[in-house]
Parts: sequence; structure tokens; C-alpha cells
Amino acid sequence: MSTRYLFHAIAFLAVLLTAADAVDYTVTNRAATTPGGARFNNQIGADYTRQILSTSTNFIWRTFQQQNAANRKPVQKVSAFIDDMAGVAYASNNEIHVSARYIGGYSGNVKAEFTGVIYHEMTHVWQWSGKGQAPGGLIEGMADYVRLKAGYAPSHWVGPGKGDRWDQGYDVTARFLEYCEGVRGGFVAELNKKMRDGYGNGFFQDLTGKSVDQLWRDYKAKYGN
Repeated sequence: MSTRYLFHAIAFLAVLLTAADAVDYTVTNRAATTPGGARFNNQIGADYTRQILSTSTNFIWRTFQQQNAANRKPVQKVSAFIDDMAGVAYASNNEIHVSARYIGGYSGNVKAEFTGVIYHEMTHVWQWSGKGQAPGGLIEGMADYVRLKAGYAPSHWVGPGKGDRWDQGYDVTARFLEYCEGVRGGFVAELNKKMRDGYGNGFFQDLTGKSVDQLWRDYKAKYGN
């Protein structure tokens, strides 16, 4: 790597870090008296959560190739809450809500799992949704794709080639998007960019020269499924 290239790479990273730091991150444990809330305080903590909110934002911006603010949602504050609720987590209105019950009942490395959940939910904060027209399975699949690329895919996820349809969502769609990324480098970033103003399955054809159905057939064939 040349000195000039290294300088520009460091400068670019510094810009991203500065921009991410400009976002205000808050963490509130509203379930501190529950077993899961206590486990959050003891094994994860608010300081670590704020760090991961910032780190995941930087990673998402790089993954989506959103080098400047004009390419991103104008989000100035993201709030994370630990709540006494069912399920795992959800994101809404630039808020991330994580279940204290899930934290309390998780049997593995809860800090790593929590980190992966934050990467997924933070993707929902930043990704474009085709103005509500994109399939829900694609939206969830893109969030899990980010989690996969960040290295926080849990062991129970399906392997490549599994699933019944491309927009099944979550890990199934994440693996398919990883395949599409191999067909065309930067595919996921370009797909997200196109989803800023709407959505159509034709986006897959535009970006790869193949329909989404043909890509799915090729994907399944590659893995013998």
C-alpha cells in the first residue's frame, strides 16, 4: 500500500468517525429491576452500548457506501432502550428497543449476541425502504446481511443456499444478498441507494443483468439446493 493511498484511507476513516460522533446516542435501561435488565448492566452496560451504536453506524455507512451526509438519512439522534418486553428487538422512529427478557434468557455469549442485534437494528435506522414499497423480507435480509458482514452471525443461522424464496427474510435473504454481492461487487450498496425513492424487483436486473428469480435459481443451483 502506497503512503498516499494509506493517507487517503486514514483521512476517509477519520471523516466517518467524526460524522458518527456527531450523532447523539442515548441508552436507557427501563428494565433494570428485572433479571435481564440486571444482566444487561452487569455484562453489557450503557457505555459499551453507546460505543456499539457508533461503531455499527460507521460500519453501515461503509457497507452502503454512504460517504457523505447527502447520501444518508438525516438522523441526528438514536436512542436505545432496554425494555421488559417479549421478542428480541425492534427499531422505530430512530429508537432501538431490546428485550430484557431475551437478554436474561440467552444461553450463549450474550454480549456478542447483543452486539449483533444492535448491528441489525441500527441498519433499520439507516437503510432506505423504497418509501415503504420494498418487501419486508428484503428489508430484514439487508439488516442481517450487515450483521453477517460485521462478523456477528450466530451459529443457528442457515447456511448458504438454504431457504424457500429469495425474500424469505433474515438469514435466508442475507445469504442470498451475499451471493448477489459476489455477482456484482457493491451490489447491496447500489440496491440500497436505488431504494431511496421507491422499489421494484427490476432493480436486480438493472444491477446484475439477471432477474431476481434467475439469480435465486442460480444461487440454489450453486449450492445444490
